Amino acid sequence: MHGTIPHDQLAKEGAAKVLIKPAAHGTGVIAGGSMRAVLESAGITDVLAKSLGSANPHNVVKATFKALGLLREPVAIAKTRSVS
Repeated sequence: MHGTIPHDQLAKEGAAKVLIKPAAHGTGVIAGGSMRAVLESAGITDVLAKSLGSANPHNVVKATFKALGLLREPVAIAKTRSVS
């Protein structure tokens, strides 16, 4: 995926909500604190991210992991819809 994610994703853990969005090549990781560390550790190089709600770093990390876990590739979605 050239260092970005395939689509926007919103996830919630406790009172923390995170929104991650794909970004153009060369943008870098635009995220704060604990969310930046998780995204960089996952190998994502171009992404826009925003922490909404609580700023509790434990819940922000958990919500970020949940958002990354919910991502699906376009090929997998097309297969479930029986579309080429």
